[in-house]
Amino acid sequence: MKNDLTSYLEFFVLLGRYGSLSSVARDMDITPPAATKRLAQLEARLGVRLVNRTTRSVSLTAEGETFLHYATRILAEVKEMEDVVSSSRSVTRGLLRVNATLGFGRTTIAPLVSEFARRHPHVEVQLDVTDRPIDLVESGVDLAIRFGELPDKRLIARRIMTNRRLLCASPRYLEKQGTPATLGDLAGHQCIVHRQNDNAYGIWRLERGGEAHSVKVHGMLSSNDGDIVLGWALDGHGILLRSEWDLAKYLESGRLRVVLPEFVQPLADLFVYYPNKRNQSARARAFIDFLAERFNRHGAAAAQSAE
Repeated sequence: MKNDLTSYLEFFVLLGRYGSLSSVARDMDITPPAATKRLAQLEARLGVRLVNRTTRSVSLTAEGETFLHYATRILAEVKEMEDVVSSSRSVTRGLLRVNATLGFGRTTIAPLVSEFARRHPHVEVQLDVTDRPIDLVESGVDLAIRFGELPDKRLIARRIMTNRRLLCASPRYLEKQGTPATLGDLAGHQCIVHRQNDNAYGIWRLERGGEAHSVKVHGMLSSNDGDIVLGWALDGHGILLRSEWDLAKYLESGRLRVVLPEFVQPLADLFVYYPNKRNQSARARAFIDFLAERFNRHGAAAAQSAE
């Protein structure tokens, strides 16, 4: 590890992110004793205690919170400076930190990162998948890929795919339980609930012709994982509210059918969020353009299959 100011700052930003010296050691490919020594060196250099230690984790002191704030900002400005200075290079290079949701990140974004890496072999991509949105400004992540509305007014966003959520069920379920004719009919059906972050449990908010509707649904199955609830719908366990992006191939094959097609949840467009910086890096621009190209191509096909 380099014994310069930048390495100290990078080390402490990781410590603030993970809250664990062992996790920082794994990320930086050093031993836990080396991470402990690096923290001690940093505290000795500053003459203050930066963290409170327990056997399993660390928490930041007030001085540590202040140091983390400035360290994150300084590293971002150093990276921005490097990007501006090197922007004239013909080869896109450098570190790109990307965040995406768990299921979508695994199934869709990870393969796209693989394709992007072949096109831009000098760009190092760190892809983190999380169940909840993260603070891009504080974490130092370059961009996040999320469905739905802007989570933080400090960010700017680029829509890379229009998308809706549709009500659907398997033919097996509909043949056995019948097809709902009105929104009120859902009360008599098994509905599969996807628990997402802090959304109200079992409340589906839909629109028809620009008019908002809410319905309370019930069912025996629920999960916080989108792939799991989709699998249950395919197995015939009930009605599901799901993104048309995820449904496209199953609607096309006939394994799922749209029910109550006039009711949709429109707030499901796919966005790339990033901090509102004047000079965005060439690698970030390249990655966002790459995503827009891919999703524009496949999103149109998905929408047609859902109609």
